[in-house]
Amino acid sequence: MTEGPDVSVVLPTYHRPDLLERCLHALLAQTLPADRFEIIVVDDGHDDVTRTQVARIAAGAAVHLRYLRPPTGRGPAVARNCGWRAARAPWVAFTDDDTKPDRDWLRQGLATLALHDDWVAAAGQVSVPRSDGDERRPTDHELMTRGLETAEFVTANAFVRRDVLDTIGGFDERFLRAWREDSDLHFRLMEVGPVGRAPSAIVGHPVRPERWGVSLRQQRNVFFDALLYRKNPRSYRSRVRPVPPWDYYAIVALVLAVPLLVLAASPAGAALALVGALLLILRVALRRLSRTSWAPRHVLEMLATSAAIPFLSVYWRLRGAWHFRTPFL
Repeated sequence: MTEGPDVSVVLPTYHRPDLLERCLHALLAQTLPADRFEIIVVDDGHDDVTRTQVARIAAGAAVHLRYLRPPTGRGPAVARNCGWRAARAPWVAFTDDDTKPDRDWLRQGLATLALHDDWVAAAGQVSVPRSDGDERRPTDHELMTRGLETAEFVTANAFVRRDVLDTIGGFDERFLRAWREDSDLHFRLMEVGPVGRAPSAIVGHPVRPERWGVSLRQQRNVFFDALLYRKNPRSYRSRVRPVPPWDYYAIVALVLAVPLLVLAASPAGAALALVGALLLILRVALRRLSRTSWAPRHVLEMLATSAAIPFLSVYWRLRGAWHFRTPFL
């Protein structure tokens, strides 16, 4: 009977053929022998172009490369569950289609895991590359991407025992976006056993180009913070966000108070409320700019988006709290 692989790489993708191609070529260049791992591409976009692309690459690959589509549902949690459930190896390595794994990623990961029989999972190191000699301050989006380098556990680079995934049921498929589903998995894994770190198992995560106002579109993610809070309130407060964004709530309250004060024939009170809101918005913008670029275009973006973010954030927070029936702020 032929021995199976040591590790199965689960790679979800969604309509990003160029990024997928780059990631697959990095995986096929691994220093781990080809018979010791397999690659499972899970197409969350149900795209025939992606199917053809994977088939073309698989035809010339020494590594066993498979293409799957989730039978039902959509989202990264659904895709990853589809992938690990089809895996043949005792360890499952998760990464994303916008990453570029180091050549030694799998070899280093397995070497670290071999030293710790009690671990149920391990987080590898995510590296966000910088251009040589580039000393400019990052944009807000670039800074957020660099946050992956210090994240405790992200599915851009994680190793998990397949039997433990089976025990805990894998990812919670109610997380419909690529947000907090990895934190939820991490919290549940820690209830089963130790989750270690494999710092020598490195995955690169280049910064993707984004359109103006990406921070506004990202506020929809906060909806799923409510789900994470409902399931893990203590871990959420200790590991994710210790306190609610009270300044956001204050901005919204002050702006809503302005027309009410006008109707109450208190123009001075309305003016004070408006000035208070503007000062808090300026504070939010300056906080975001304190570590990021002061290029004029970026400053204008930070000022404009800082005025809108509190309202979007509070809306999605309260909507998530209502949807998941949890006292989340």
